[in-house]
Amino acid sequence: MKGVLLSGGTGSRLRPITHTGPKQLVPVANKPVLEYAIEDFKDAGITEIGVVLGNKGRDEIQELLGDGSEYGVDITYIVQGNPLGLAHAAGCARDFVDGDDFVMYLGDNILKEGITDLVESFRVGDYGAGIALQEVDNPQQFGIADVDDDGTVTELVEKPDDPPTNLALIGMYVFSADVFDAIERLEPSWRGELEITDAIQLLLEDGHDIDSHVVTGWWKDTGKPEDILEANRLVLEETELTREGSIAAGAQTDGRIGLAESAEIEDGAVVRGPVSIAEGTTVKEGAYVGPYTSIGPDSTIEDAHIENSVVIGESEITASGRIVDSLLGRNANVQSADELLPEGRRLVVGENSQLRL
Repeated sequence: MKGVLLSGGTGSRLRPITHTGPKQLVPVANKPVLEYAIEDFKDAGITEIGVVLGNKGRDEIQELLGDGSEYGVDITYIVQGNPLGLAHAAGCARDFVDGDDFVMYLGDNILKEGITDLVESFRVGDYGAGIALQEVDNPQQFGIADVDDDGTVTELVEKPDDPPTNLALIGMYVFSADVFDAIERLEPSWRGELEITDAIQLLLEDGHDIDSHVVTGWWKDTGKPEDILEANRLVLEETELTREGSIAAGAQTDGRIGLAESAEIEDGAVVRGPVSIAEGTTVKEGAYVGPYTSIGPDSTIEDAHIENSVVIGESEITASGRIVDSLLGRNANVQSADELLPEGRRLVVGENSQLRL
């Protein structure tokens, strides 16, 4: 079985962060989102992975992943070009798949329990496809599956006005090679895209059984700033965090703190975990780094109070007062202004930004 990892898309909901880079490389707990998917493939025993690239961020993604050897996998790059729908992206991988079964994984998703159970369930049956599902509160905004008591899918509907269930397709799929014939027969939806939900429905109408696996742990689509922050919180809650860097005797630390070897917490700084602080970063006197915060590499935090936030890296945060629930792009510079300040700020700051607060 092979893996197909979708890494195109414009990331419009994450602007301005994605004006200068692909959304799949935004870090969660100081690790690019895309790497979580690679780990899930490997854990499921899938080491041949095709990475589907769009028009944006190709070089950055290839620079990060390389040939896959650093992750213990073998990566082939597939160019989709313009994003014309998930089914179109899958169809671009036909030559790479070469008749095998394959898992398709949306590269901006993070799944707590991984894909091993989904893959194993598909392998023991005779299915045209397998889909990961999760109960949602707003089924009108998703592709929705109706299933029987055995978990076999009976109907699929894209963003229905009257949903038959609240079981949403969440971005992880297993396919037999028969899906490519279904994709060739698709017509664009009202969105002008080839919908993967329609392709699975065609498989169903052709007489293929469709397996389903209901995900009970958390799942996050990291397409919006608030999703990045929540995913960061969820991962920090459960990830093993290791202190390797320098903590001064006069610093105050509490809780689980991930501190890279070349990072340091200086005298007079306060850090309360769970927190992840990347290589080359310094938390200086007067700084408070609160729970559920990730500070990326080569950054400086001084005189600032920051919590429940993600700083992507190469940034200088010296603004006094509280920064909360914020996503700060690479090379952001946040300083204090002279005027009296309100309590608390919520920010989404793009790369190379200059702010005075």
